[in-house]
Order: sequence, then C-alpha cells, then structure tokens
Amino acid sequence: MIDPDKSLSRPAVHTRTRVLRVLGTASTVLEPILAGANADLGFKVEGKVLDGNVAHQVGVIAPESFDIYDQWFHNLEFVWTAHSIQPIQLERIARWNDIGKVALIGKADASLPPVPGGAPNRLLFVQGDGRLSDNPTDLISMLPLSHCADSFGYRRDLQPDGANVENESWAWLLDPSWKRVTLQNNASIGAIDAVLAVRATGLVDFKDPGNLSIEEIDRLMGVLMALRKRGHFSGFWETQAQSADLFSNGRTRIGSIWSSALVLPALRGIDIRTAAPKEGYRGWFGGMSLSRHADGYALDMAYEYLNWWMDGWPAAVVARHGYYFSALEPVRSHLTSTEWDYWYGGLPAAEDLPGPFGDPVVRRGSVREGGSYQERISKVAIWNAVMDEHNYLVRRWHDFLNFRH
Repeated sequence: MIDPDKSLSRPAVHTRTRVLRVLGTASTVLEPILAGANADLGFKVEGKVLDGNVAHQVGVIAPESFDIYDQWFHNLEFVWTAHSIQPIQLERIARWNDIGKVALIGKADASLPPVPGGAPNRLLFVQGDGRLSDNPTDLISMLPLSHCADSFGYRRDLQPDGANVENESWAWLLDPSWKRVTLQNNASIGAIDAVLAVRATGLVDFKDPGNLSIEEIDRLMGVLMALRKRGHFSGFWETQAQSADLFSNGRTRIGSIWSSALVLPALRGIDIRTAAPKEGYRGWFGGMSLSRHADGYALDMAYEYLNWWMDGWPAAVVARHGYYFSALEPVRSHLTSTEWDYWYGGLPAAEDLPGPFGDPVVRRGSVREGGSYQERISKVAIWNAVMDEHNYLVRRWHDFLNFRH
C-alpha cells in the first residue's frame, strides 16, 4: 500500500528538471495559480489553456500531450471510454475526507430530490469492471474540485419596460421584448440553458430535462429555430471573454454568462446583473484527472499538484471570480473573513474585494445574487449534461448555431 504522506514529499533529484503539464480552460488554469504552484512545489508547472470544446477534443485524442486534465465532469465519460485517463488512488489524496457532500451525492443535501443532468457523483467512482458509478470504491475518475450555480446575465440599463426584476425567470431568454439574446455555443451547456428557458415558458414539457429524447430535441430546436428566424439571438460565444465583449458593446442585452466573466475588464462599469431565476440554477462541476501516460516522476508530480489544490490556496484564487470549492474548510483558511462572507456567506461586502488577479472586482456593499453557497447550490435545477442522444443534439444544435437568414 502506498503511504499517502509520500504524495506530499518530492524526490530529492530529477523533479526540478521535469515539467508537469496541465490541460484546461481559462476558468481554473490561471496565471496566479500556475505561479503559485511553481513557487510552492519545486518543479515546473505549465498550463495549456484552450476553449472547453477544444480542450475536450485534445483530452480524448492526445492524452500524451498532458499529465493533468482539468475539465468538467459532464465531459468525463468521453475521456474515460477513450482510455485517455487513469484512475486516481484515493490513498494518495491526503485530504479526501474534506470533500463535501455535493460532489459525493450530487446535491446540496440528502433530503433534496435528485437533480437531473450530469451530477458529479454519477461517474465518480471506478468499479472493479472499469465502469464508473456513484458506488464508493478506492479509485476515482476525477478529483472533484471547482463548481458553481450559473444562470443568465442581463444589462439593467437595457432591460425592456415592464420587466419585473423581482421575478427573474429563464423564460426571459425567449421573451421577444428581450430580443438580442446570447447563448453559450457548447451543446452540453448552452442547450441546457435553452432547456431551462423553454421549460419555463411551458412550450415544451420534458420528461427528463437532463436527458432528452430525439423527439424532445426536435421540439426544443423547433422553438429555438423559430426565434432565430425572427432575429431573436444576437450571437453565440465560445469563451468567457467573448461573452463579456457581447454584453459590453451592447450587442447583447441578456443571455448565458459565467460568474468568472463578471470580473473581466470588459465588463467594468457595465450595469450587468446575474439573475437568481425562480426556476433555479444550471449547475456544473469540474475537477482534475490523470493522463493514462503519466507514470514515474510525472505521476508523483501530478499527485503532488492535486494535493496542493486540496490544501485550498488555489481554490481561494478561483473563489475570487465566483467559483466554489468541494472542500470548504481548506479554502476558508485562505480567504479573509470578508471574502468568505461575500463569496460563500451571501453577505454584503464589508470592503472592496479583489479578483483572482488582485484588482478590485467587488465594491463595498455589494451582495452576491442568490444568497449563500448553501442557498444557491440547493437551488440547482439541473447539472450540465452529456445526454444519451448527445450526438443528435450536437448535430441539431449546430444547425441552430449555423442558421442563416
């Protein structure tokens, strides 16, 4: 048996001349985190930042190009079935017992009903026959780390007359008075926003909103295409920077947005709010997996990097652009009490607060929409998902994105 403490100590030679390669997105592969890792770990850590769709493709077809795969749980099945990643040994994760219940049961509290979609626990544990399930074992497919409850954003200075901001609803995304709508172009994310919007209007009733049938996909696309033909949508975005630009230049009034986009310079001074929809949030979960090619020193460095994340300092960095962490106590120890109260506690900011790069992004007196961590995560209505009919959804989604008048 491997001594878990060994994962925290570096070999005396060789590692300083080796490089740990991390593949991920701009959500968590941030320069301050890479700089911190290089300062703390004693070996070089390099991050490769790609848009989520491309990172997913590289994860499937080129596992030799990375050691750590930093991505979303709802894409996990692709890299697992492609044999691009290897199981993580829990005995080498020093603070595994700090992982919170959301990652382990897929909801904020056991008393809540199951949440549809790709809950993180669904594919977490590696079974003896190689399948992934929520049945606990000594091996996991991905270390569950960052997550959030997302909704949509809107320009308050551009909202239509009569909009009831005390009754925010996903249905607004389909309301003609909110014309100039943007959606995220990833079918596993943007289509979920669309499902929430269509369901909120009552136009389509989905049996399982996290796993649509072919007939339900066609009905969803029928609603969206009819709006597309009327010029309802102003654009679609691939990266959070693109979403910020769409909102900042006024091309978009309402639409998909991530918490991390709100701290970008393009949105400074823009009167934008993220909604707390009465129907609940779209939840997502991210984490890190090990390339199947990682072995020897590379594998030792990879485990050390995972344990460094579990200590909470990098989690504090991503908290400063709105993301939560699966192990609450470690991250709390690296945030000021004021930061914790705002980002996790749902309280007004007692002072200006910095973003992940150190510049002020939250003004004194601001309150995060939706309340505390527990309140927001308890209202997740659906998790990002890869559906059984994913390939068909992607084809129809691309038809929708590529439609020309």
